Amino acid sequence: MRALEPLLQGMAEKGFTLIPGVFTLAQIDAICSGLKEAFQAQADAVAIRSDAGSIYAARNVLSIWPAAAIAWQQPPLPELLTGLLGPAYGLVRGLFFDKPPEQTWALPWHKDLTVAVRNNRLPSSAFVRPTLKAGVPHAEAPEEVLEQMATVRIHLDDVTSENGPLQVIPGSHRSGKSMQLGDTTAQTILCGRGDVLLMRPLLAHSSGHANADSGRHRRILHLEFGGSPDLPDGYSWFDFRPGPVAE
Repeated sequence: MRALEPLLQGMAEKGFTLIPGVFTLAQIDAICSGLKEAFQAQADAVAIRSDAGSIYAARNVLSIWPAAAIAWQQPPLPELLTGLLGPAYGLVRGLFFDKPPEQTWALPWHKDLTVAVRNNRLPSSAFVRPTLKAGVPHAEAPEEVLEQMATVRIHLDDVTSENGPLQVIPGSHRSGKSMQLGDTTAQTILCGRGDVLLMRPLLAHSSGHANADSGRHRRILHLEFGGSPDLPDGYSWFDFRPGPVAE
């Protein structure tokens, strides 16, 4: 765990850390093939497609492609998540994003506040703003839950200035749900295929449009982890897959 201390310190101070070369190109090819086959096999699965047929967003990835529940388990991620979230952590949601050349999109500055739950209509002072996303109940979680979460973004393509890279505000996770960002300079996340971005959901982030002329995709396997199988007010995660615990 000592070798991971700089990464854990970066998470504490900045709310994110970029880990290069976690996955080999062969492993990334296998992930891409698995996702492609799963999407093709479930053509009616909840996914957003461009007019050309490219999928640029998909929810419920853990159901569509069950192998996602173990595909992420590449060193040092299990050990790092254990150090960050504790030994009771687990995988709670999986998403897929792309910016195909024919269907670029952008997101304004925001923080990830909603989580997938079994029942979002239970009386609660902690969980608010219930919504239904792709048939799954969601709700805005309390800060104490979000503070014990982390997101793993596995980059399936190189991310350059041409394909709508993620931008983050370092340290903004420390202000909770507030979007008062002050004068901190945004940082653009450029990285290679197989690199992993680990970030807190309360980190303010955005992304711009891709350059359609570049012909580049920007595929991301986005996996969210919670620090405990238990939630306040009798709420339950919609899905909770315990992670391997570092010895």
